Amino acid sequence: MRTARLLLTLALAVVAVPARSETAPRHEPALAIVGATIWTGGPQGTVTNGTLVIHDGRIAAVGAGLRPPDGARVIDGRGRFVMPGIIDEHSHTAIEGDVNECTDIVTAEVRVGDVIDQRDPDIYRQLAGGVTTIHTLHGSCNAVGGQNAVLKLRWGKGPQELLFEGAPRSIKLALGENPKRSNARGRDRRYPATRMGVEAVLRQHFEAARAYAREWDDYEKRARAAGQGPAPVPPRRDLRLETLRDVLAGRIDVHAHCYRADEILMLIRLADEFGFKIKTFEHALEGYKVASEIARHGAGAGTFIDWWGFKLEAYDAVPYNPAVLQSKGVLVALNSDSPELARRLYWDAAKAVKYGVSEDDALRMITLNPARLMGIDRRVGSLEVGKDADVAIFSAHPFSPDARVEMTLVDGVAYFDRATDLTRRPAPPATPVPAAPPQPAAESRPDARG
Repeated sequence: MRTARLLLTLALAVVAVPARSETAPRHEPALAIVGATIWTGGPQGTVTNGTLVIHDGRIAAVGAGLRPPDGARVIDGRGRFVMPGIIDEHSHTAIEGDVNECTDIVTAEVRVGDVIDQRDPDIYRQLAGGVTTIHTLHGSCNAVGGQNAVLKLRWGKGPQELLFEGAPRSIKLALGENPKRSNARGRDRRYPATRMGVEAVLRQHFEAARAYAREWDDYEKRARAAGQGPAPVPPRRDLRLETLRDVLAGRIDVHAHCYRADEILMLIRLADEFGFKIKTFEHALEGYKVASEIARHGAGAGTFIDWWGFKLEAYDAVPYNPAVLQSKGVLVALNSDSPELARRLYWDAAKAVKYGVSEDDALRMITLNPARLMGIDRRVGSLEVGKDADVAIFSAHPFSPDARVEMTLVDGVAYFDRATDLTRRPAPPATPVPAAPPQPAAESRPDARG
């Protein structure tokens, strides 16, 4: 019976995601949310009884006592909490097929942005959790994986329309158990099989990228010197080394999967040796042990609040990790690495408060901080005039146990509206109430008094 109820619940959860053709939301030139508590995440802090004005997909005004512009659609925000749309800095949502290209230890040439699955129902489910932007990463099977993609969750749009316009390029590196294939068996084994092998692979390929860059620099110099004469023959183009050359030149941000402190230090030393920076240490569950070193390098950390023990290298995690990292000057984001956790990132932010982070800083760890780590903070992450109108409207403060998302706007368009969503849901099947068993006559009951 319990299994049947579970299957019914899962079936209803799938049905609850509307067809993409049903969710083409209308674009409204002007919109105003009035009477709400607005946490801006910016210099204005929290505005009580505030008004947020949106015009053509951007924030036009934020403040108390503002009058909605004529003709604007007005949303009653009384009793509600308005904040920037949540940003998940580590996601694998909306990738068509597998997230890993595991066939080689370095696959820098592959690109997540070429295989976006706009039909992934997790896009809509994450909108229902207030998420508006995600950093969709290649997996961690490789020492150097593929290039990542930044997406806005415009449910119902095509794959190219999900891509965040102008977001910096980024790539995934990985250390530890995943790239050395700790749990691989038989034919799945490949070099490297040790942590020192992973470091050797990184050094080998960055050395090759250096040589490739010198070869192209020399060619371009000779081409300029040739003038009107015969042009020199260009070097053979290698998409893998071309990508790594851009990493060395700082044109591609590095986001590195890691857990252990010793490997974090190894990658910092290697990056310093080759003259590039690590943008974000992903997971970094032992980051608290080397927080000062991470801060000196200038890297950030995207971490979990209470995921640990799921494999050996995750045993030393502590929930104080975000607080310790932040106290040493590291920019910290809380992320999901899971389509389910992504819908509840505001709960993880609430947990961070229990372990030493202020409320404002905890909210920034799921909004402005990840935007900064992804290089998109000029457009999203806080509610400031001129920024994109990516907004989450909660029924109460998101750290309240009974809070839920009422509406999520991306570029000022309501891609999730709880009231509309409820009208689309099919009524659950009626559960028959079993008839009460017949009662024995009073004189035959064991407790009858004679």
